[in-house]
Amino acid sequence: MRERTVDRRTVLAGMGTAMTSLGGCISTSPTPPGQSNAGQGGDGSGDGSDTDILRAGGSSTVYPVVNKAASYWTSNYPTSDEEYWGPEQYDISTDMRLADYWASLYGFETDGNATPPFRVNVGLSHSGTGLEKIQNDQVDIANSSAPVSAEFPNKSEEELSKFTDHVVAVDAQPLVVSKPVYDAGVTELTAEQVQAIYRGEVTDWTEIDAYDGPEREIQTVGRSEGSGTDTAFRTNMLGGPNAAMDGVDVRKGQNQQVKSLVSRSNNAIAYMALAFVDDSVPAISLTFEGTTYTPGENLSDPDYPLSRDLHCYTWDGTSKMEAAFLRMVISDFGQENFAKPAGYSALTDERQEAQLSKLPEPEQ
Repeated sequence: MRERTVDRRTVLAGMGTAMTSLGGCISTSPTPPGQSNAGQGGDGSGDGSDTDILRAGGSSTVYPVVNKAASYWTSNYPTSDEEYWGPEQYDISTDMRLADYWASLYGFETDGNATPPFRVNVGLSHSGTGLEKIQNDQVDIANSSAPVSAEFPNKSEEELSKFTDHVVAVDAQPLVVSKPVYDAGVTELTAEQVQAIYRGEVTDWTEIDAYDGPEREIQTVGRSEGSGTDTAFRTNMLGGPNAAMDGVDVRKGQNQQVKSLVSRSNNAIAYMALAFVDDSVPAISLTFEGTTYTPGENLSDPDYPLSRDLHCYTWDGTSKMEAAFLRMVISDFGQENFAKPAGYSALTDERQEAQLSKLPEPEQ
């Protein structure tokens, strides 16, 4: 008898309510009533008032890195708090609070109290939305898990040149399956099998040799079009950013939603950021061009096809406010405290130096 499963064309009931709060702007430091973020203090001339706000938003993949950085910035820890700051651990000589130190590099005045020289708000949507918002001066930093050229393939080189790219970490996104599928033997797939599933050529888990279980239609989960994760997957696995994905049953806009769906299903497959993997959504190995890439072993290999850079874009250059925050994220301190704990790979020394060199020179 065919086992009752989630219908491959039906979205799980109740998901929307559970994740509603993720659809809007999740703010690390909410804007006070009656205050606007627009056009404030981005040139380093901020006086530390509540009107100085750095606005970031976009990709849910980049969100864990930037959001944690913003929470550290907002807390503005003293040097005595070695768990969260302790600058001497990173060969930084200062007695200043955390945000005070990074902001002072670009001339921001500090008064030594817990209030940072400017505040940081972080919104959550996806890559395409963040990149659109930065064009419209709705954010100062657009978080994206795909290059802007892949998100906006129809833009000219001149238009794309307005987006200033800052790579803050590297993500090797894994494939994940529902736990009942994993427990039935699907701990590894070939690139050809994954392509066949997402193209709609393989629709039941019994068509996969490793699977040892009852008939189960495959619930194929994709990311929303415009998501950097979706763009990267199409490009790396299916041949191009606009490659057809006829096998997709449901799309989700954020990694959190994908994780929730797969964990509640008994027949799903998905791709998502490494930072969101746990026992409820087991990651599987992928064999690509003769090499097997296994989570926890070699996903950081540059030849792994689902490895991609994580970007923070600024618009038409980088202001002092943006540079102060991004220098913190890209520094050794930021890579150790924000990139690695999120499950991502830190930049190599060479790449880190290249990214730091793209920022305006510190004033001191």
